[in-house]
Amino acid sequence: MGALEEENKKVVTEFMEVFSSGDVTGILDSLTDDATWWVAGNIPGISGTKDKAGFGEMLGGIAEGTKTGAITLTPLAFTAEGERVAVETESYAELKNGRIYNNLYHFVFTVRDGKISSVKEFLDTEHTTAVFVAP
Repeated sequence: MGALEEENKKVVTEFMEVFSSGDVTGILDSLTDDATWWVAGNIPGISGTKDKAGFGEMLGGIAEGTKTGAITLTPLAFTAEGERVAVETESYAELKNGRIYNNLYHFVFTVRDGKISSVKEFLDTEHTTAVFVAP
């Protein structure tokens, strides 16, 4: 693996650490101005493509529902090629509604000049809906 791939893996690792802290400003600072975030499925208010501002709004809403103000992301395995970094990831959060959010993901990040320019998030949409959306 080359230097670019190692640097991009570091960018993604640091992003997940900031994401896990719940620092929305820090999270958004890790993204390029034209960044996009896409989430699989048909989860109301979550799925589809969001620009940087829309992603920030979604983060704020999700954080408000958690006891700690954040969802912890733990990277499990990386594959990097050029500007693309794929990461198998596990999440964990305790919600104010008493539910536990513990999901598995496959993220594909694109890193440009040390910042994240796009994210594709593949996850167990049924679990996400049951925890965040279901009555």
